[in-house]
Amino acid sequence: MATRPVFLPSASCQPIRGQNTNSPAGAVVAIEFHWHAGLAVSQKQKSIASLHSAAREALGIDRILEISSKSTEPLGVALSAFNLRLRYEDRSVPVEGAFQSSKVFASGGPYLDLLNARPREAKTDPRIKTSGRLTGFRFQDVAWPLEPVTLFYDWLYLRALSENSALAEGLADYQAFTDIEFNPDKSVNCQAHSAALYVRLLHQGRLKTALSSRDAYLTLLKESPAEVAQMALC
Repeated sequence: MATRPVFLPSASCQPIRGQNTNSPAGAVVAIEFHWHAGLAVSQKQKSIASLHSAAREALGIDRILEISSKSTEPLGVALSAFNLRLRYEDRSVPVEGAFQSSKVFASGGPYLDLLNARPREAKTDPRIKTSGRLTGFRFQDVAWPLEPVTLFYDWLYLRALSENSALAEGLADYQAFTDIEFNPDKSVNCQAHSAALYVRLLHQGRLKTALSSRDAYLTLLKESPAEVAQMALC
């Protein structure tokens, strides 16, 4: 058995059994499911099916989208941070490349050459591990802090979605989002969380404000946590 979070941006849901927490993206529910071991895509997809089946039973919802390169839905694959792109100066780059190339370390960075690397190569570049502790981010000459912990990654993902309206509009068809590769015991940032945050801010009419500037986004999260993160669990 394994446990993965399911992110629900909407406040309308059936009674939830299990461990619940709130985030700016809405409700985060830990779901236990049968894990299918193995690195093959087919095994990952079996685990996704198991997770979604358990989530549907626990949460009383039907439409769940897996957002990762292992998704069985074309939309979920397209929304992977390896595939979703955003504008950077005169070109477009994958969200993953933009994120990794923006890291500033105690002994180096940002490594802008990673914008030209394949997303997986950017994520595993040796300098990411050998440049000392992470001190912040710098993207297009704007510095971003480490706290809140998912702040910068979420903002990059939100911006990319805002630039890809056809993909973003597809999110409205789903009630919850997952990422089978995301283990909260090992990682911090999650594309499924970012997608849920996009939907929640859009429904609240706060998306334009969030994307207007770094300071506006920080203010929104810090000054209105109750309104942004409120999640009425039925």
